[in-house]
Formats: sequence, structure tokens, C-alpha cells
Amino acid sequence: MKAWHLHALRVRYQETDRMKVVYHANYLNWFEIGRTEWVRHLGTSYRDLEQKGLLLPVTHLEAEFLQPAQYDDWITVCTRVAEASALRVRFQSRLVMGNLAASCGEFLQAEEPPGPMLVAGSTRHVWVNAAWKPIRIDREAPELYKAIRQSLIDGESSAKEG
Repeated sequence: MKAWHLHALRVRYQETDRMKVVYHANYLNWFEIGRTEWVRHLGTSYRDLEQKGLLLPVTHLEAEFLQPAQYDDWITVCTRVAEASALRVRFQSRLVMGNLAASCGEFLQAEEPPGPMLVAGSTRHVWVNAAWKPIRIDREAPELYKAIRQSLIDGESSAKEG
């Protein structure tokens, strides 16, 4: 079972709309925060990847809005890699009410995160270079590719261990 990477945050006032709930586009920003923190867990950062000329643009996005969050709520961004090849990656994202990271730590082994589900979705990405030409990440960054593939096998990357 693949592990969810957990990143808790508190809803800021500026993220809400006139209906006093989180504006829908902010959930997509939180998907990105989840992906960014997941990559950071592998021992690198998006900034480092971009400085090496490796980009990972979104090519497809799905989001099912189930219930809203409101100002000052704790939510947890839950992220995991569902599929990965040398050219593409698909992340699954779940936004749930509450601070799961406080009770579960940085990772959670579960089919779905516990608690009230706010949004369920996924994003698909393709690896490209600075000229926006598709690349094979196994050739350009073999250690990163190995860590991503390992996360599919044992739920958590061992990139930071050792």
C-alpha cells in the first residue's frame, strides 16, 4: 500500500470567499503544496530540479469538491504518487479536515486518509527540459527516478534514510 505524505495547514482569511468558505482554486494550490512537500521528502526541491532544467508541468487535473473548509480550519494535504514512468507522473491528492500530521506524523499507510474528505483529486505531469521538450527522468536524474519508483514499491521513499 502506498503511503500518503501529510502536510497540515490552517485556512487563512484571504483564502475564503464571500460565502465564507475556501475559494475553489485554493484547493488546487494546496494540491501543489502537497506535491512540493512530497518532492522535498525525496531529498530535493522543485527549485533544485528547475535549476537543473528539469520541469514537471501539470498536463491534466481532476478534482471532486465534496465539502468546504472555512477560515481558521485545520486541513491536511495528503499526497502520494499513484503511477510513475520515466516520462510521466500521476499524483493523487486528498484534502481532509483536521491536522492528521499531528496525530499520524509525516506519513500514513492507508487506502484513504481518515476524517472528513473535502476534496479528492489527481494531477498528471510530464517531465520536460527548459525548452519544454519531453525528457526521460531516469536518464536526467537517475537517483530521483529511483526514489520515485521506490515510493511506489514500499510506500515511502528511502531517499532520506542513510
